[in-house]
Amino acid sequence: MDSQDKTKLVESVREGNIITLHLSGDWSLKTSNPEFNTIVDAFPQDKNIRGIKFDVTQLITWESSLMTFFLNIINYGKERGLEIYIESLPDNIQRLLRLSLEVPEKEDVNMRSSKYAFLTRVGKWGISIYDEGIEFTRFIGEVFFSVFKLFSGRYHMRRGDFFVIIQETGAKALPIVSLIALLIGLIVAFLGSVTLARFGAEIYVSYLVAYGILREMGAIMTGVIVAGRTGAAFAAQIGTMKVTEEIDALKTMGISPIDFIVLPRMLALIIMMPLLVLYADLIGIFGGLLVTTFLLDFSVHQFLEGMNEAVTLTDFYIGLVKGTIFGVIVAISGCLRGMQCGNNADAVGLSATSAVVTGITLIIFANAVIDWIAAIHGF
Repeated sequence: MDSQDKTKLVESVREGNIITLHLSGDWSLKTSNPEFNTIVDAFPQDKNIRGIKFDVTQLITWESSLMTFFLNIINYGKERGLEIYIESLPDNIQRLLRLSLEVPEKEDVNMRSSKYAFLTRVGKWGISIYDEGIEFTRFIGEVFFSVFKLFSGRYHMRRGDFFVIIQETGAKALPIVSLIALLIGLIVAFLGSVTLARFGAEIYVSYLVAYGILREMGAIMTGVIVAGRTGAAFAAQIGTMKVTEEIDALKTMGISPIDFIVLPRMLALIIMMPLLVLYADLIGIFGGLLVTTFLLDFSVHQFLEGMNEAVTLTDFYIGLVKGTIFGVIVAISGCLRGMQCGNNADAVGLSATSAVVTGITLIIFANAVIDWIAAIHGF
């Protein structure tokens, strides 16, 4: 049987219970493909047919269109229980076909999830949340046990690694913290001046800037920056160590990965996060000072005087406490996702993404809890 296109020819010949397809002509992308349905419809409709062979001795040139034709024939044979013989094909074509067949096509996630009933999906989600909570609790327990061993002098943490991590999480984070804190201070002061001007209360801009930066925005924005920068780095580093089996090597040598890897990272963030928050507070207030002095014609003395009358040290201390707690959250989120990483390169990227999402979510939740506790006790 010949197709209507003279540049690509397909002829089917029955030999016993086998159909042999004789392919000839130019099978390049420049020429149109024969109608696949027309070809298979011409096959003998005999139940004794057991398989399909190929003869490509008359091929002139071929490209990916030929591979697509072969894969369609293979799928056709699988649906009808026919044996497909590719041994007569050239070695390079055989290798390409085997490679294509060895990599399964990914199922659509939405189609796969729709197979389950709603209650089944809810149940699976609940079980996964429960398992995640158990693993998170176990990891927290191991970390605090490692801290206890640190104070008792029984730990495997290297001091050199600790100071390198401090430099990575602290000094090298100053540029991005400076930029974001300055912009936040400018934005808060500008929006506050525009809003308060409607009520003739521009004098309170300094209070709004200082209170918002010291108590909320300084700690939150620093925590979000560190979660995106340092938390993702922790997850990627530990995930790569797991892929390269360095974690298993530590366990084999009797060294706790929590002591050797997690502990220095958590201590570094506990130390550096309050300092970064303090630095962000200063830069943010400076940004607010720029807006009020240039936009509202306030003097520096007026700005500082208004800030001193409204803001107390309690607001400053609450911001530092938040920064310390956020540092613990970022360290635990990054290290936990890194330890949960799979054994391939794709899993490293997923663990880094998950660390950022987990860290930012817990930071917002913890901030709400701290503000609620502070409100109850009148702080």
